[in-house]
Amino acid sequence: MPKQKQSRSKPARARRKPSAELIEVTIDQLNDDGIGIGRYQGKEVLVAGSLPGEKVCVAVEHEGQRRIIGQFRRLLTKSPARKPSPCPSLRDCQGCSLMSMGYADQLDFKQTKVREALNAYPQLKGTDISPILAAEEPLGYRTSAKLAVARRNGRIVIGLYRRGSHEVADIGACPLHHPLVNRIVEVVREEIARQDIYLYNPVTRRGLLRYLLIKVSPATGKAMVTFVTAQREYKRITALAKWVARKIPEVVSVQQNVNASSGNVIMGRETLRMVGQPDLFDQVGNIRLRISPTSFFQVNHAQAARIYALVRRWAALESHEFALDLYCGIGGIALHLAQDAGRVIGVEMVEDAVRNAQQNAAMNNLANCRFLAGDTAELLQDLIVDLPSLATAVLNPPRSGCDVEVLQAVTQLQPRTIIYVSCNPDTLARDLAELQKLGYRTAEIQPVDMFPQTAHVESVARLVKTGQQANQ
Repeated sequence: MPKQKQSRSKPARARRKPSAELIEVTIDQLNDDGIGIGRYQGKEVLVAGSLPGEKVCVAVEHEGQRRIIGQFRRLLTKSPARKPSPCPSLRDCQGCSLMSMGYADQLDFKQTKVREALNAYPQLKGTDISPILAAEEPLGYRTSAKLAVARRNGRIVIGLYRRGSHEVADIGACPLHHPLVNRIVEVVREEIARQDIYLYNPVTRRGLLRYLLIKVSPATGKAMVTFVTAQREYKRITALAKWVARKIPEVVSVQQNVNASSGNVIMGRETLRMVGQPDLFDQVGNIRLRISPTSFFQVNHAQAARIYALVRRWAALESHEFALDLYCGIGGIALHLAQDAGRVIGVEMVEDAVRNAQQNAAMNNLANCRFLAGDTAELLQDLIVDLPSLATAVLNPPRSGCDVEVLQAVTQLQPRTIIYVSCNPDTLARDLAELQKLGYRTAEIQPVDMFPQTAHVESVARLVKTGQQANQ
């Protein structure tokens, strides 16, 4: 049998990554996320960082049958609304879609967003919408941060996932964050490198440290840090916790949360105290608050205080009256109402938040509060039987809004006033239209700029029984 020639494969040449196609696009409008929209050869083009009226040079990142995702490369025609951005990481991070827009124009965009959401329902057209409450501090207001941690090209990056990818964009010294948040981020970055902590990779699903969570109390100047890990790890995380607390004395609590899941949920069910206090103490308005690692609280304290004061004023409770606070969290709104009401019941799904709410009531000497943990719709069915006449019901749901069963149960209680606090104009409008069918009309809406530099807008709506005078 003849000997076969050995084939020697030539070493593969390193191939250059093909350059992205560059196109020029005129931006017509912003979508609900504050992303610029234009058209190119019959397709919609989305360009983060662009503004209406601008002509931009765009690198094509993805092209589908009807839509192109583009990366902002160069400004060809500038909008009058554009201003210099205070963020050097803006183009990479993309977390603040309105950062390049003047603040007055941001407020106009959000006011219009609320109006257009309501106008989608004929019965809500003409609803009284007050001018949006601007933030006194459009920068440095974020007192909490949920940040991914990764290693890129040998460098530790701490920030947000870029849209549609597992790539973490480093935020650096984020101009939206409270200065203490930025100090903590830098120290954690240094300590991860010094202690050589194994960082989690969501693609390979290997590694230890996944996320860095920070909560700051502007009232006390103290902070809580939570390290989210893929598994329990005492030695390394404790060492990291001790170093962070030593370098930044304002860090009074360090926790480890264990999240072994492969999904996008940030926190797991188990939380372990590493160093310091179990909770963070804070204050909004004249109410002191205790916040656990897993409890949600508003990231903009100044604007949250204005919302709570508005809800209290609109509720106009008297000492013999009863109020209900649904999706109450750690009790911020309920405790403000309890200063006037005879009795307040708060309902919340997260048990840690209910624990905090109960502690907060005791800490503020408000014995007329009761907090229940469980599914809102189910608990409401029991409350319909047990509750006396109800003066005010407050709804403060997540972005998805309220289930119809919840709205139906609330209206069965026949409150004098319903106050709806919303972070999503679309689900707010949907639920206001449903409440109108159930006998409650929207008397007024107050938009609040809770998140300057982003497209998000908070709104507070006051509803009264159909046929009732709006000023009663």
